[in-house]
Amino acid sequence: MDSFFIFAAEYLYLVSVATLGAYFLLQPRDSWKHRAFFAIPAGLFALALGMIANHLYFDPRPFVVGHFTPLVPHAPDNGFPSDHTLLVSAAAMIGTLWNRRLGMVLWILAILVAVGRVYVGVHHVLDVTGSIVISSVAVLLAYAFYKYLWHKEIA
Repeated sequence: MDSFFIFAAEYLYLVSVATLGAYFLLQPRDSWKHRAFFAIPAGLFALALGMIANHLYFDPRPFVVGHFTPLVPHAPDNGFPSDHTLLVSAAAMIGTLWNRRLGMVLWILAILVAVGRVYVGVHHVLDVTGSIVISSVAVLLAYAFYKYLWHKEIA
C-alpha cells in the first residue's frame, strides 16, 4: 500500500498534467488559442495565489512536528499550500470547465495526489485542502475574467 501512495504523492501529478494536455491537443485547432488564453493564465494565477498563501501562513510539515521520517524525502520547510495538490487541482478545475467527464477523471487524480501527500507524511490535510480551495478560486476567477474579455465559453 505504501508504494501506491508514494507513487500518488510523487508522480501522479504528471498523469494529470499529461491528461489535460492530451485533451487540449485532441480538440479542434481553432479552439487552441482560446483554451490556452484561459488555461495558462489560470494556472499562473493559481500558482501566484499559492505563493502568496505560503508567505501568509506557516504550517510545519507533519514529519517535523511529529518527529518521524516521511516515506519520501522532503525539506523541512513550510507545508502550506501543497504545490503538487495546487497543480493537479488547478488542472482538474480547468478540465472541469472544458469537459465534465474530463474534470471527473482529473478530480479523482487530484484527490489521490492529495491523499498521497498526506499519507507519506509531507503534508497535513489543511495543506492539501487549502491548495484545492486556492486553485479552484483562482481558476474560477480567471474563467470569469476570460469570459468578460472574450465573451465566449471555452467548452
